[in-house]
Amino acid sequence: MSPRFDLSALLADLTLEEKASLVSGQGFWWTRKVERVGLPSIMVSDGPHGLRKQEQSTDHVGIGGSVPATCFPTACALGSSWDVDLVRRVGVAIAEEARGQGIGVVLGPGINIKRSPLCGRNFEYLAEDPLVAGVLGAALVEGIQSLGVGTSLKHYAVNNQEADRLRVSADVDDRTLREIYLAGFERVVRQAAPWTVMCSYNRINGVYASQDRWLLTEVLRDEWGFDGLVVSDWGAVDDPVAAVAAGLDLEMPSTGGASARKVAAAVSRGDLPEDVLDLAIGRLVTLLERALPGVESDDSYDADAHHELARLVARECAVLLKNDGGLLPLDAGAGRLAVIGEFARSPRFQGAGSSKVNPTRVDDALTALRAGVGAGVTLDFAPGFGVDDPDVDDAALLAEAVETAAGADTVVLFLGLPASYESEGYDREHIDLPAEQQAVLAAVAGVNDRVVVVLANGSVVGVADWDHHAGAILEGWLGGQAGGGAIADLLLGVANPSGRLTETVPLRLEDTPAYLNFPGEDRHVLYGEGVHVGYRHYDAVGRDVSYPFGHGLSYTTFEHSDLAATVLEPGGEPASWLGAPRISVSVTVTNTGTVAGQEVVQVYLGDPEAAVRRPVRELKAFAKVALDPGESQRVDLVLTERDLSYWSTRAGGWVLEPGTFEVAVGASSRDLRLTATVEVEGPRPTFPLDRNSTLAEWLDHPVGHEILLDSLRQSPLGDLTSLLDNPEQLRMIGSFPMSRLATMLGDAMGDDEVDALLAKVQG
Repeated sequence: MSPRFDLSALLADLTLEEKASLVSGQGFWWTRKVERVGLPSIMVSDGPHGLRKQEQSTDHVGIGGSVPATCFPTACALGSSWDVDLVRRVGVAIAEEARGQGIGVVLGPGINIKRSPLCGRNFEYLAEDPLVAGVLGAALVEGIQSLGVGTSLKHYAVNNQEADRLRVSADVDDRTLREIYLAGFERVVRQAAPWTVMCSYNRINGVYASQDRWLLTEVLRDEWGFDGLVVSDWGAVDDPVAAVAAGLDLEMPSTGGASARKVAAAVSRGDLPEDVLDLAIGRLVTLLERALPGVESDDSYDADAHHELARLVARECAVLLKNDGGLLPLDAGAGRLAVIGEFARSPRFQGAGSSKVNPTRVDDALTALRAGVGAGVTLDFAPGFGVDDPDVDDAALLAEAVETAAGADTVVLFLGLPASYESEGYDREHIDLPAEQQAVLAAVAGVNDRVVVVLANGSVVGVADWDHHAGAILEGWLGGQAGGGAIADLLLGVANPSGRLTETVPLRLEDTPAYLNFPGEDRHVLYGEGVHVGYRHYDAVGRDVSYPFGHGLSYTTFEHSDLAATVLEPGGEPASWLGAPRISVSVTVTNTGTVAGQEVVQVYLGDPEAAVRRPVRELKAFAKVALDPGESQRVDLVLTERDLSYWSTRAGGWVLEPGTFEVAVGASSRDLRLTATVEVEGPRPTFPLDRNSTLAEWLDHPVGHEILLDSLRQSPLGDLTSLLDNPEQLRMIGSFPMSRLATMLGDAMGDDEVDALLAKVQG
């Protein structure tokens, strides 16, 4: 049973100094307790893809060793599963381990958008698309919190680079914020109700996230209804008094009492109302009430079962990018197989930094392949290259790799990014594989025309320079501690690849939408690409890519048929925060191959007649379906008012324009199998008029139009409506704000007349 505290009595009993101390942590991982009044503390832990509980004796900055825990595939992999139920299962498993370790809150998931492939922390994030990030992020929160363990949704918000991350200002317009960078957070908050939200290090339009009242209070709480605690990222608070005033409830880690003294002094001076401080304490108490039952449990977990789950998840996350001539799956019964690449025996399975898990065990692909092939298969291995090892003899390793490959029926070459290439704290400098790895691939392909490449990386790598050397490419991401076994399962056909890309693989870094504005300069980074992030950019400009968003092959084939897109009549299902359902989308998916497999049905929406520049198409719904050979399934999805709308800065809200919408269903943003056009009816959006509204906007306004015409007809200089009769003249003067036009007309329309017209419109 959840403990309950008498908050009113508690606040009355606490001294000002004790209150101020509660909005800072105790040490690195604990909330602060006040034993005098019976207020306990709880421990939090990193854990986006596995628990990272720090022992008491570890380093003071919290980066050192942690207790063993299951290392699940990182978010870059998990996102590629597109599997809500599977992600929820991972959340449950993480919660089981957290309960066994007495952890009250797991610091994750991270759902920031992959704005650029160079972001050093992309391995911790799910997608370049807010729908995928939000849906899967909500599933992970639901899974973890289902067992009474809290989550911390992060990093809120606009945390898309590591360069200068503690100071940089992400300068981004309101529409882009709402449609891209806040949308995933809104979905998770409204759907899954995380117990905490972690604010990011950076500034947003000049204001630190930790002290941005608009972000933490007006949007998060007042608009979205968040009822939990806002915690800072570790060391993110610049001004603790401004942070509490803005809506931050807990600064982490401890500042040795420095922040508490500043907060107490501000209250004493009257600069910070004490009731604002009390609000923060109330939210901390609510968190304690929610978390203490799980913290006080003595649950244990099945480490073997969690390892097997990690293997299943890694299988579901891997993306088969290419498979010319059906090179995969391998013939596991006979022949000679050459396995090349140090990553085959020394797997890179997670990223570096605060999310690094101490795994309970680690599978490597080489061992798993040896165990999986039949007695008739000869398997030879050569490391091919070193990984972060300057002392290796690259020439000798390359020669050995070529010799091993020359006599093989098939070569499986494990390539990827060394740990030094991507980590929390710094960004990547390019998207290329190391030169020595590319040299090994070219040399091996020169002596063997059956080469399979397996990749290990936390964000996309460029493939355009070497793709032609490989007959098949399997993207394994950072697949967690069981990733090696999962890769073997996929290569040998024990499992069928079903992952799909949640980030575009570009031809060149220079093609990426943020290329000219990443990572910024002089403590500012301009989000100049606006809403055209990821596939939205490539599709808008018609730019070729290596592999598009949503792409992924299978050992079977799928057919999409009988698309039906129907506009729903008002008054059906009740409206949610997404608005009322507006379009029903149904499609039949059939497995037309010879093995069981899973297809990800992707629904994209376009609004070709919008008043603003919208992306050519945007993902608005998806579903993953499992089908046996020859089996068909009808997939039904619904698009809501919100899916059809865009954020209008002018209106200060979401706007749905009636008209023609294009619905497309397919297997990627570029592989659209079926399309339909629907007509959505409704009133045209009306925007408020002001002194700077243009003549054209007045004429387009349903009320202002007639009021303006009446004024022009009654002008002291006679009927001036003739000014509007000439189309060319109207196009020229239509862009003039009414205040400027009134000045130009002089006696015909005085400046006061504009205010009078506005009063009539508003009255």
